[in-house]
Order: sequence, then structure tokens, then C-alpha cells
Amino acid sequence: MTRAKKITFIVLLLLLAIIIGYSLYMAFLGGGKILPTIIGPGATTTGGLVPAGPRGATTTGGPGAPTAGALPTAGAIPQATPGFYVPTPVDSLTTENVSYTSLSSAGDVRYHNPTDGKFYRIKSDGSIAALSNQIFYNVQKVTWAQNANKAVLEYPDGAKTIYNFDTNKQVPLPKHWENFSFSPDSTQLAAKSVGLSPENRWLITFNDDGTGTRAIEDLGENQDKVTVDWSPSRQVIAFSKTGNPLGADRQQILMVGLNHENFKGLTVEGLGFESKWSPTGQKLAYSVWSGRSDFEPELWIVNSYGDNINTGRKTIKLNTWAKKCSFGDDNTIFCAVPRTLPAGAGMSPSVNSSYDDFYKVDLRTGAKTLIPTGDVSYSATSIYYDKAGNRLVFTDLFKAGIFEAKLNQ
Repeated sequence: MTRAKKITFIVLLLLLAIIIGYSLYMAFLGGGKILPTIIGPGATTTGGLVPAGPRGATTTGGPGAPTAGALPTAGAIPQATPGFYVPTPVDSLTTENVSYTSLSSAGDVRYHNPTDGKFYRIKSDGSIAALSNQIFYNVQKVTWAQNANKAVLEYPDGAKTIYNFDTNKQVPLPKHWENFSFSPDSTQLAAKSVGLSPENRWLITFNDDGTGTRAIEDLGENQDKVTVDWSPSRQVIAFSKTGNPLGADRQQILMVGLNHENFKGLTVEGLGFESKWSPTGQKLAYSVWSGRSDFEPELWIVNSYGDNINTGRKTIKLNTWAKKCSFGDDNTIFCAVPRTLPAGAGMSPSVNSSYDDFYKVDLRTGAKTLIPTGDVSYSATSIYYDKAGNRLVFTDLFKAGIFEAKLNQ
């Protein structure tokens, strides 16, 4: 090989190395999107919350409807830097395989261990005890009461029962009842009674001993459009996607009252409505997706009580689902936000396998504070805020167990 050919060959190798390196950089670092501003001590984001509506347009949701703001744009993920919270390692409360976790009003973390079939609770002092010596194999779904150690247990064969872990008593429920939600005081439940014919499909309430069944609303052919979710204010027991049509990427969600109240509907800028009540029920966080957000989940906040229903509707400027958030109080919410999201993630949440960054959001100002989790990354599948312990409790997509992040301020 001549000297000229050798030089040419070396130059080509260098060019090839540069191209490969740039491609790897774009694949792993350049394809994400800018996360919300990371807050340093004493600093806040500018502009507050982003008002509702499509880009550059005004909503048509009635008088006083807020105008739109820009969504986060694509770009590189910024390096996480400490914000208001002091970085502390996340602690493991248990390393067992867990499912159906819940945080009680007393601050106990409750869960099912599918390995031995028992339910357990982790007290605030870290001690673990069985809720009952009864073994529950093949539990398919669990709906917990917040203010009592009781839950609706559902099984693959359709069997359903209310089990009281304090008294070890159980109440069998009809197989055609579904979508359960406990009342705020945990003494009643709401559910859907779905008979074979449309005229036998009802939204119902009943006592926790199985008595006192009361028909609230006729579901007819719309049972799949109704989600039962009893509000902390006790006013609302379900959401219904049967409101007035507002366009391809907008819908009206109706709030179904316990006593046939004629509540205002919620104007929702997207599809895939998924919600979470604030502790008093005064506000509602919800996530939706639309073409405007590139079909990624968008988190919103809205007033949800009395005459204020559907007012104060604003985007929080976080691309995550409501199920990955937990209220601290009516003006504070904690959220696990995926660092990257695949195209269409809003339509198919199961495709998301990204690690999360954890944020505290002041809903009055829109200020977002990064909550460091040490050197280990997590992808939260459930998340709860424990006010008494000032901590986040969560489960992880990739790691067994339950984790705790204490929020040092």
C-alpha cells in the first residue's frame, strides 16, 4: 500500500468513527425532551402554570376559558442538580415481591405478597406485620379502603369479596359488580352493577357489610364510559365520558353526584382521561393525550368542587400520568416524570420503561422542585405521599420491594 493510500485509509477511518460517535450520542442523549426547570434554592420557574387550550388559540369551553401556552419542546435531557431538597439515598422498606400496595390514612404501607399469599403492613417505625394469617392466593385485583384495614378482593373466576383484616370477616359480592371505590369514611362503596341486558346496568352504592344497595344512575349502554371514583368531599362518585362532543381532541367529562346533582362538566383537552383527587376533593389532577402533545401524556389541574368545578383549568407542564402522582395537599403535588417517552406513549402507557425524575410542584405558582434520589434511578409504578412522615413511598418497575424517599427540607 502506497503512502497516499495509507493516509486516505486513515482519514476514512477517522470520519467513520466521528459518524458512529455522533449517531450514538443522538440515540442515547439527543432524542429526549427538555424536562421542567430544575429549581435551585430560593428560585422558581417563570410564567407559572400554562393555561389551557391548543397552541396559539383560545379554548371554546365557555366564558373565561383560559388561553393556551407552549408545551415542552424536544431536546437533550438536562443534568439533574440538587434543588430545594437535600439529596438523600432512597431506603428500601422491604425487598419482597409485592403487589397491590396502598398507603392508609394512618401512614401504614399495605401490600400483598404473592409468594406466600398474605397481606402485610409496614408501620411508620419500619416494622412489618401480617394483616391477617389468612392466605389469599391468585388475587387478581385489590381495592383498598383508605381509613380502615379492609379491601375488595377479586379473583380470576369472578369471585369478589370485601375482607376486613381487623375482624377477619368477609362479605361475598355478586360477580356482576365491578369497578369498586370506597367512600371517604370507608363505610360504604360505589360500584357498577353490570347485568346482561342494558336495562339492568346501574351505578350503585352499598354498605361495607353488603346491605343497603341503592341505585344511583342508569348506565344502559354506557357502562364502559363510566369510571367509579368516590371523591374525598363525598359529592362525586364517578366520572362519565358521555358529555357534549367538543371535537376530535377535546371532550366533556361529566361528574356523577351521589344525590343526582347537576354538576358542571369538565372540559378536557385530550383523550385517555385518568384522574386523581386532592385530599379534600377541591381539586383534580388528570392526564390526557392528544396530537397537540405528540400523543404523550399531559398533566392538568382543575377545580372540582361546587360552583368552582371546571375553573382554574391549567396544564402543569409535566409529561406523565396522573397515576404517577400523589397530592401533598390541595396546592402541592408530587410526580414521577419519565425522562424519555416513546412515540404514542399516552395511548399505550405499558410501553413506557423509562427511569423517572421526581418533582414537587407548587400548583399556585407552577414552581417545580427536583427531588434527588441519590445515585440509583427508579421507575415508579405507584407513588404515595405520607404527610406525617414527610416522605414519598413508591414501588418500582425494575426492582422488587417498596421504597421510601424522605423529603428533607
